[in-house]
Amino acid sequence: MSNQRKVKRPQWDNQRIQALRQHLGLTQRELAEQLGTRQQTISEWEVGRYRPRGTSSTLLSIIAERARFEYEATPSKEAPKEA
Repeated sequence: MSNQRKVKRPQWDNQRIQALRQHLGLTQRELAEQLGTRQQTISEWEVGRYRPRGTSSTLLSIIAERARFEYEATPSKEAPKEA
């Protein structure tokens, strides 16, 4: 067993994604360009249809850290499908 610690990353729910985007002063299209995805994907995340996963989730965390973004959202009761 290794001694590496697992870093707990925030769960990116629709409220947290929208709050980050607004904190950055970006449109959905501009955030999509930074993440290398479509504006439609950002929209689907923000309305809670899907959640980011994998690389998208990691990139959101990196962007949030660099922007000194701190936000605690209440976890949703029903988890949407991950995209």
